[in-house]
Amino acid sequence: MPQSRIFANLTQPEIAAQFERNPLILLPTGSVEQHGAHLPTGTDSFAAELVAEAVARRMDGVVLPGPMVGVTPMHMPYAGTVTFKPDTYIRVVTEVCESAASHGAKLLMIVNWHEGNIPSLAIAAEDLHRRVGLTVLTVQACYVAEELYGGQCNGLTHGGEIEALAVLATRPELVHLDRAGHSSDLRQGSHMDKLRRTRSFQPVLTDIRNIAPTGWYGDPSSATIERGIAMVDRIAEAIATEATELFVQLGRALGGTAEVKHLHGAK
Repeated sequence: MPQSRIFANLTQPEIAAQFERNPLILLPTGSVEQHGAHLPTGTDSFAAELVAEAVARRMDGVVLPGPMVGVTPMHMPYAGTVTFKPDTYIRVVTEVCESAASHGAKLLMIVNWHEGNIPSLAIAAEDLHRRVGLTVLTVQACYVAEELYGGQCNGLTHGGEIEALAVLATRPELVHLDRAGHSSDLRQGSHMDKLRRTRSFQPVLTDIRNIAPTGWYGDPSSATIERGIAMVDRIAEAIATEATELFVQLGRALGGTAEVKHLHGAK
């Protein structure tokens, strides 16, 4: 098995051998957007990449070079944010994955940590399945984090504890908890985020200030590197376990054409 799970770190023969053994690719998707004065603009992408790599180690897959930039017009009023338009983003995602499929990849897991990407990823996933032939599973890793840690971290907040933990686990030098002042009201932010995450109604908000007037909300003060590493490990374990079962089910639904070789605990 390759020592690295990062596609761009591997040689051509290593990638060919990997696809022959287990044709699973993972695409991390996040964004580059403001996260207050204490977290880097690449927070969502760093989190997605870290979780994807941890899952890849458990499932014997490789992590594609996903687009670091996402669809995030809501954060554009703040400096430090860059965004794709949805049609541009869909094209980037599909062409990256289609390239890997042309070399033998058959199973695709999209590991997403940015809610603004969700509609575009749904369109891209559908196209990659029906036109390219990939068996596709999209995992909203940020929501998995919320399910596992929301109770002890005041929910999934923008720039709050969960996101601080994710960055501390991979790039601690980029976290500045001493600068985490001027958080917006937690109750207002949680109410507005809950509203836009419901299944029944999805309002379109003008910008992040509709949720958090200061651009972020939450309390990251209790975040530590050790807790961040433990959180990512638990999230990856949960995703790998559930994803394995889902890929097996998808394979059966497709008449057994999907190859699933789960090597749980693989390094």
